[in-house]
Amino acid sequence: MLPAQEAAKIYHTNYVRNARAMGVLWTVFTITFAVITVVVFIQPYWIGDSVNTPQAGYFGLFHYCIGNALTSELTCKGSALDFGSIPSGAFKTAMFFVGISMLLVVGSIVCLSLFFFCNAGSVYKICAWMQLASSTCMAIGCMIYPDGWDSEEVKRMCGQRTDKYTLGNCTVRWAYILAIISIMDSLILSFLAFSLGNRQDKLLPEDFQVEGKDNE
Repeated sequence: MLPAQEAAKIYHTNYVRNARAMGVLWTVFTITFAVITVVVFIQPYWIGDSVNTPQAGYFGLFHYCIGNALTSELTCKGSALDFGSIPSGAFKTAMFFVGISMLLVVGSIVCLSLFFFCNAGSVYKICAWMQLASSTCMAIGCMIYPDGWDSEEVKRMCGQRTDKYTLGNCTVRWAYILAIISIMDSLILSFLAFSLGNRQDKLLPEDFQVEGKDNE
């Protein structure tokens, strides 16, 4: 059998290697998740037309396009920098929360630079809290967004049966689905970051530390 100190060293080496591998994986998924949140925020494909809608078109958080009944050309409006162009107060609120979610995730990537200056466990926990807050903001944005479906612009595209949380003849598009999926992604990343942070606090097993002290 290996001496206790030698076994502890092997255990410690494997522990560090596994922690670093998980950290690299977490970093890659965090960057990927940041790209997803930016796409969700920018793309105007949260809801859209179907074969039964009076007009063609689609809506995002702030930008939307509706077809002309005579020419079938799409007329696009809405800007994140012009709140007056957004057709619903609920859309404005949803845009705010999804925007905060996006900034928090991007901020967690910026915090990765702190690994060069601060304790790794603390950095992981800071990022974990930011990702957890991002998930909360994204969830709030997704829940508030359907409250704006009763606006006149949405009804013009989806039909008069459209109301709050009732989409009428329109359908949910991929950006909205991606936003909902991103909520779970952010939760998983935050829990993983908490786990990695706790691992960093326990990189040396207790028996190795005790053994080292005994040999001093």
